[in-house]
Amino acid sequence: MRDPLSVIPCVILCWLCLCAAPEAARAVAPADDNPAAVGFDDQGSEPRAIALADATLRAMGGRAAWDRTRYLTWRFFGKRLHVWDRWTGDVRIEYDERGAGPHMVILLNLNSGKGRAFHGGTEVTDTAALFALLQKGKEIWINDSYWLVMPYKLKDSGVTLRYRGEGKMVDGRLADVLLLTFTGVGVTPQNKYEVYVARDTGLVEQWAYYDKAGDPKPEFVGPWHKWRRYGGILLSSDHGEGEVHTGVNAPARLPASVFRSPVRVDPAVLSAPAPGGTP
Repeated sequence: MRDPLSVIPCVILCWLCLCAAPEAARAVAPADDNPAAVGFDDQGSEPRAIALADATLRAMGGRAAWDRTRYLTWRFFGKRLHVWDRWTGDVRIEYDERGAGPHMVILLNLNSGKGRAFHGGTEVTDTAALFALLQKGKEIWINDSYWLVMPYKLKDSGVTLRYRGEGKMVDGRLADVLLLTFTGVGVTPQNKYEVYVARDTGLVEQWAYYDKAGDPKPEFVGPWHKWRRYGGILLSSDHGEGEVHTGVNAPARLPASVFRSPVRVDPAVLSAPAPGGTP
């Protein structure tokens, strides 16, 4: 697997379905309803594949619980901190540059593209440098969030879902295999994924990544393990490199300063138990 803290190529989809406006996010879908995002390839997708995508979403808590989940926070490979307001599109990204590099804080709204950045505690005011950092922050967030919430995005804009049949995962258990391809979206639409939905749990428990849809072999195959409940939803933190995500949580509320201030966030604020779940 590649350097875990590099931006691993993944499809950059229509993220409006993830960064919905508050009004859209609060229009919670019925428990068994999972409408596709505008632009999902319904005609090219196979009914059995769509049914599996809906079933695994129910196994993770259901669309209504996902829509009610406002905040998510995690550390990618235990280092890059993300705090995400799904209703407003605000994100906070923190990381230390390699070696003894300075601490970086990027405060960004994914919908508007506007935000602020702080390099070693000093605000970046140069227009070109700020633009570059905000773009970098968005790319980091897109990559890192896909490793956390991919199973919730199986019916995104530009996605075509097909059923590959029965398969065995690395641990020998049976799974139904979904094939994800992409059309006309993002900067890497040539990517392809095989997603293994375990027969015994109904959860996504393995994936295979292909850099190009025509590649005969995947660049990597990894598990989705350690599914835990956070509030009303399930999230996986282990993809075969140990704990890919640490500090995963879905807090019920966060102070506005988390998305406004460069001051390091009190870990206790982020680790408060999610309602009905355990961080």
